[in-house]
Amino acid sequence: MWLSAQRCLFWEEEKALILSDLHLGKTGHFRKAGIAVPQSVYKEDLQRLLNLQLHFKPEQLIIVGDLFHSVANKELELFQRWRADFEHLNITLVKGNHDILKRDWYTASNIDVVEETLTINGFSFTHDRCDSSPGTYAFCGHLHPGVVLNGLGKQTLRFPCFYFTPDHCILPAFGKFTGLANIHPTKKDVVYAIADDTLVKL
Repeated sequence: MWLSAQRCLFWEEEKALILSDLHLGKTGHFRKAGIAVPQSVYKEDLQRLLNLQLHFKPEQLIIVGDLFHSVANKELELFQRWRADFEHLNITLVKGNHDILKRDWYTASNIDVVEETLTINGFSFTHDRCDSSPGTYAFCGHLHPGVVLNGLGKQTLRFPCFYFTPDHCILPAFGKFTGLANIHPTKKDVVYAIADDTLVKL
């Protein structure tokens, strides 16, 4: 699998783009509540997704939960327009805790929904349970992992990251309008911090 600093994986053998926690519609949800969040944040996420499609040319998207943030709003209409332009693209959503739209909405958008775990060729995909079954390696999301780096002058910087353990990987949140949860890796773990458009192995 290829790691991308754009917060996703590309699984070459399956021609699959793997990402988690897009939280589409979150900015619209906040604006509806009276909190001024520019819609450009949402549009930037969709543009990054489009750029990744043009670069990797995937045949399918595997979304490891929280494709959407809440109930439907106008931003989801923009998603549906994007979806109509890529009807050939297979989209599988492993349902996350924020994916609360009605089943017929996903059906109308041509999105296959998996309730708990998707398993393909020795890899499993779940949203918030990073426990792999025997003989599989698990990918999950939900946590929005972040890593803190300390400088010599006592300054600290925090970055989103890919967090690999011996039996599972926690994917970074694809959506940029999300928080970060600090991780505490052990010596057996591998972390790739995402600093702008660069991956840094720690």
